[in-house]
Amino acid sequence: MVASTHWLASATGMGVLERGGNAFDAAVAAGFVLQVAEPHLNGPGGEVPILLWSEAEQKVSVVCGQGVAPAAATIERFAELGLDVVPGTGLLAATVPGAFGGWILMLERWGTWSLADVLAPAIHYAEHGVPVLERISATIGSVEELFRQDWPTSAATWLPDGNVPKPGSKLANPVLAATYRRVVAEAEAASSTREGQLAAARKAWYEGFVAEAIAEFSATTAWRDSSGEVHGGLLTGDDLAGWSASVEEPLTYDYRGYTVAKTGPWGQGPAFLQQLALLDGFDLDGMDFLGADYLHTVTEAAKLAFADREAWYGDTDVPMADLLSPAYNAERRRLIGDRASLELRPGAPGGRAPRLPVFPDPGTASDAPGLSGARKPQGVGEPTVGKGVGEPTVSRDGMVKGDTCHVDVVDRFGNMVSATPSGGWLQSSPTIPSLGFCLGTRAQMFWLQEGVATALRPSARPRTTLSPSFALRDGKPWLAFGTPGGDQQDQWSLNFFLAVVHGRLNLQEAIDAPMFHSEHFPSSFFPRGSRPGVMHVEDRVDAGVIAELRRRGHEVEVQDSWSLGRLSAVARDGAFLKAAANPRGAQGYAAGR
Repeated sequence: MVASTHWLASATGMGVLERGGNAFDAAVAAGFVLQVAEPHLNGPGGEVPILLWSEAEQKVSVVCGQGVAPAAATIERFAELGLDVVPGTGLLAATVPGAFGGWILMLERWGTWSLADVLAPAIHYAEHGVPVLERISATIGSVEELFRQDWPTSAATWLPDGNVPKPGSKLANPVLAATYRRVVAEAEAASSTREGQLAAARKAWYEGFVAEAIAEFSATTAWRDSSGEVHGGLLTGDDLAGWSASVEEPLTYDYRGYTVAKTGPWGQGPAFLQQLALLDGFDLDGMDFLGADYLHTVTEAAKLAFADREAWYGDTDVPMADLLSPAYNAERRRLIGDRASLELRPGAPGGRAPRLPVFPDPGTASDAPGLSGARKPQGVGEPTVGKGVGEPTVSRDGMVKGDTCHVDVVDRFGNMVSATPSGGWLQSSPTIPSLGFCLGTRAQMFWLQEGVATALRPSARPRTTLSPSFALRDGKPWLAFGTPGGDQQDQWSLNFFLAVVHGRLNLQEAIDAPMFHSEHFPSSFFPRGSRPGVMHVEDRVDAGVIAELRRRGHEVEVQDSWSLGRLSAVARDGAFLKAAANPRGAQGYAAGR
């Protein structure tokens, strides 16, 4: 079974499984196709966190394909440039591109296919083109002026024949196809073995011609970014050569016969676990599913968990044992009352005093101007969430709202993968003309404030929102799932999980169920604003429930039907394999046999 956010990726993964590949081979091939099929949502210059179950090893592992900040990226350096926030676009926000390393590490350790075979579908689609989604056309159209005026290398890549590609047309990226073809050729010339070729490919990317092109572009060019000023980059060849993807143990939480696994607190994933720890003390089975009590309780738990995310999470020493402990959560649970909280209330795990960054005033608009005020931000943030099936909406100045990507796979052996590739979307930064892709902007998630968990420092990982999920049931591998959506990922994924566990829905019914989320806590993206008390619900939620939530103090914003979330999932359920995909936007797809 394969389920993903784009039918071409699902079809690619299924094709790999049909031809004898395992779940890891299929996920890698699908992941590279997503870079071509959804270029407005991810790219080769981005990153990927992966959760996987190895049937041979009988364990869950995390593959960290999240690159780190450059050695020259310090708070002092940004202060010298007159910046108190990392720009949301351009070269200054680049971290080491981790997606290639993450995918190759999984292929090397758990896969069976060759580099040439897993890259062949992506090379084909980049060479011959993919159907242009309406949202790709809209994204490019929205940043057309930016590309023409400020980023001509991007205009050359994404404005074929000088025009915005129309929905339904074909869009190719022959330069990217040539880049991947050269990686394969160099790998095959370097070794006759599969393992040797994968090592050579990694070297080509992080020490060879790809790294050289990235380093030269970063050092010798300068571009206008979301600060309104022109800046070069900080990323060097040494930064790329010094980084490698890693395999880590997951964080887990046992919840009523289920064990949920997430990445460490260098991502926001543990917020899912903290919400479970809080909800463990409530009788959700005794509440009407999607009734007022249920929505209120789940939303208030999210507010507390995400407040802790703001105070504690980062690539540093995070007291997760205390944050997930029964005593801490019993104390925190008492803060959930009958009324909606309008405060940001991080806790004090183990008696430690929380320290929050200095956020913008509550209610800061998502389209606030940049630092100078002269120009609004261009391409700022991660594609997160917008109205209209949660898909990207990009203003003329490049401000982005939308989604990223996700893929889940389970094979006939029982291996399972959940991966959320993102970053390096076409509007992140100018295209590197010799490579056909741009650098990502994940460093925008650092704070330029000393002493906070997410403070910028060299070689640190930014605290991302990318959050694949995995769950065991009664100790046996069960469910791989996830969604795009920035800060909403560990709300929408949790809602899906609870719909299966407490709503007694099957996978597709749980994805189809009316979705909701909170915007109460500060955003992970520029300009870091918050909207205290605001929660979004699809209009399919009962009107009486919405009225009751408002009576309890929630500022409910009702969204269109089928507009929130882009979940997909695969499962092992007894003798059956199962899969489901998001119908919103008519783009996600699940396939299997």
